[in-house]
Amino acid sequence: MTGQTASPRPSSPAPAAARRVVVAGGGPAAHRFVEAMHARGLAGWQITVLTEEAHLPYDRVALSKALTDTAVDLTLGEPSLWGHGALTLRTGERATAIDTAAKTVQTAAGTVYPYDELVVATGSDAARLPIPGAEHTHVYRTLEDVRAINAEIADLTAALGRTVNAVTVGGGLLGLEAAAGTAQLGANPVVINGSPWLMNTQLDEGAGQALGRLIEAKGFTVHCGVFPAEVLSDDAGRVTGVLLADGRVIDADIVIAAVGVRPRDELFRAGDGGPQQFRLGPRGGVVIGEDCRTEVPGIWAIGEVANFGGMCLGLVAPANTMAEIVADRLHGGAATFPGFDTATKLKLSGVDVASFGDAFARTDHALEIVYADPARGVYQKIVTTDDATTLLGGIFVGDAAPYTALRPLLGRALPAEPGAYLTAAGGGVDALAAELPDDAILCSCNNVAAGTIRDAVNGCGTCEGSEPVRDVPGLKGCTRAGTSCGSCVPMLKKLLDGELTKSGVEVSTALCEHIALSRQELFDAIRVLELTSFEDVMDRYGSGEGCDICKPTIANILASQHGAYVLDAGRGTLQDTNDRALANMQKDGTYSVVPRIAGGEITPQKLGVIAAVAEQYGLYTKITGGQRIDMFGARLEQLPEIWKLLVDAGFESGQAYGKSLRTVKSCVGSTWCRFGVQDSVAMAIRLELRYRGLRSPHKLKMGVSGCARECAEARGKDVGVIATADGWNLYVGGNGGSTPAHAQLLAKDLDDETLIRYIDRYFMYYIRTADRLQRTARWQEELDGGIRHVEDVVVHDSLGIAADLEAAMAKHVDTYVDEWAETLRDPDRLRRFRSFVNAPGQVDDSITLVPDERGQMRPATAEEKRSRLIATTIPVRSAGPAAGEPTESRV
Repeated sequence: MTGQTASPRPSSPAPAAARRVVVAGGGPAAHRFVEAMHARGLAGWQITVLTEEAHLPYDRVALSKALTDTAVDLTLGEPSLWGHGALTLRTGERATAIDTAAKTVQTAAGTVYPYDELVVATGSDAARLPIPGAEHTHVYRTLEDVRAINAEIADLTAALGRTVNAVTVGGGLLGLEAAAGTAQLGANPVVINGSPWLMNTQLDEGAGQALGRLIEAKGFTVHCGVFPAEVLSDDAGRVTGVLLADGRVIDADIVIAAVGVRPRDELFRAGDGGPQQFRLGPRGGVVIGEDCRTEVPGIWAIGEVANFGGMCLGLVAPANTMAEIVADRLHGGAATFPGFDTATKLKLSGVDVASFGDAFARTDHALEIVYADPARGVYQKIVTTDDATTLLGGIFVGDAAPYTALRPLLGRALPAEPGAYLTAAGGGVDALAAELPDDAILCSCNNVAAGTIRDAVNGCGTCEGSEPVRDVPGLKGCTRAGTSCGSCVPMLKKLLDGELTKSGVEVSTALCEHIALSRQELFDAIRVLELTSFEDVMDRYGSGEGCDICKPTIANILASQHGAYVLDAGRGTLQDTNDRALANMQKDGTYSVVPRIAGGEITPQKLGVIAAVAEQYGLYTKITGGQRIDMFGARLEQLPEIWKLLVDAGFESGQAYGKSLRTVKSCVGSTWCRFGVQDSVAMAIRLELRYRGLRSPHKLKMGVSGCARECAEARGKDVGVIATADGWNLYVGGNGGSTPAHAQLLAKDLDDETLIRYIDRYFMYYIRTADRLQRTARWQEELDGGIRHVEDVVVHDSLGIAADLEAAMAKHVDTYVDEWAETLRDPDRLRRFRSFVNAPGQVDDSITLVPDERGQMRPATAEEKRSRLIATTIPVRSAGPAAGEPTESRV
């Protein structure tokens, strides 16, 4: 994209009187400035953005995602923005000099851009280690940086045949984020931090020590209070270790430096716009005023390159605020920069960390109210004035639930005594949302006040049409709250619910228009009253005939409580399409066949059966991510024939079609792997055979890894089990998909029986209390107390229901039947599997498959069907052709 615009340019030229704005830099601050100008109107403006990177502006805060998934798209906003006639994005063009007299900017390519207003948003560079061997280290700053780290870890893993030792120098925000990413890539994470504790800029010693203990418990090795002296390498330049200042040598295969950033202020040091015209801070950055203007007229600075009050900060919220201020000023406004908001909230390997305000209690006579529980790895501190009334700041590690509620109250009087908000000590913060003053900033990233949210909910805001907004997605789109880091979304939801309630609008938890109860309430009612049919449920709690929401939900609840065959007693019409066919329908109307392969273990004989079936019926075969084999292209009437062959060979339904347990993925464990410490395959098979057929609000996936190297990716599953030398660590609430989440540690070093008992309780508690189609990750997030609440219920039996949950699971295990085996036993059930109800022997000849370029079958395209040049279709006969018979059929 070098030297090119991001999208095709309109042919009409800009108006002659258009004011020219050049933006030097293409990061988040520059993007926010362009959005702010666009929102205020671009008539009369021509904006050119110069970025040295080859990408559209992307979200640097989310670089950790790109470290573990190099294909992830971090592009900010809508790419269509750059198609506006007043906007030009030049990628691969680095601004190198400013001529303040001629009012031009020159790039490295020699191109000169005239400007009327210049906005410098060049950001910062990663600081380098000032030690021998630093040339062999990586930094963590750009997409190219993280992709290079990802590639090197993959290459080293393949070349060394063992776990890579990944050393990160720096224990701050970026360093811990980088180290966590290396752990997700399967490396052994090591952190070297010169300060006595981690995140010393944001956390006090107690919090830093708590964080250190928590991440060490997750497999990190942490060396604090010592600096690196040299990066060691062999004659070929390959890294071998890190020499510490105290003489110790730390084994290393890759070293990442995350020791801070330096403002990219070289534009203000070069050319005619040198230091004699611009004032620079002692540690870099161009000095700006509260209007974000430099001392040279017409030149502004925003983001990390801007020095305000002697500081340059690389945080989203102040950069966004600066961008908005410059856009406001260019449109005749008088907005001013209030100073840096240093609040920080993040999740490191499942550990919540938050800090805001005067976290170190430097205000005269400040009080610190602290709750520390080293055993649980929890540290919470609230800082107030000496009379314990005005909130000055806070720190939270391990349990950051109070952060989103307290942060908007910074500098204000607390409604209650401070200790009441320490959730780890039994306090609560739910009521604070309704009490937030209108001018309290709820979303610091986008500077959205609570009053703005209230106006939107009540229909008197600036949203298009000023119609009342009734849901969180609508509020996000209207106000931008919650669209950056997302940490304010829980508070946003509570404020929304509070405003709706005050307005007399009922905050409905109804399942649908026919069932006034929530899914949890309906589940409990069916369980207590022992209802067994859809008709019984509707008679008591419903109205009308039901819909495509309540019908499958009731069917799912009945299946999870009674384990009866899902298509009997009128329940077949309640099911989703896939459940009705006991198979997943594909785009061409055919179905997939997925037999269960427990734990991913299969004998050569059973592999041969699958091969023979796929060959006989001309099915496309694909190994799934859950370690089983999917066969595509079966017609509805062929499903019983195929499944009879599979069931006779000892297979059973894999239930890939149901809201139920899918797979339990495993590595080979201690049986074969020299690193394995437990038999992960045996445990995976045991778990899969125990929970197979378990109907739940959403699909369930599990993983079992035989050691901390985590080859089974257990922490990306709803329930993950990782072996230790002393037993099993249990993780819960993970998932992949469009909104991935890492599972969180629930309990450590469990024996087999305790592990299974806790999983029994966890699954049943989730099945009883989650919303319809809610994954375990989102369910845990929305529970008051999150993972701590789950721990209290599952491990400590705080609700006194453990025995009941275990009994419910035992009933499921005892009553489980394979759905396809049951189907094949009953001719009445088999009648369901035919393409045409009124023509039992007729097949759907509109379904056509053709060979693909890799020697398998695929659905024919519309053009291929029209051409009637189909080489092969699904065989009409149910078995393979007899000798001498043709192997093709025509549509």
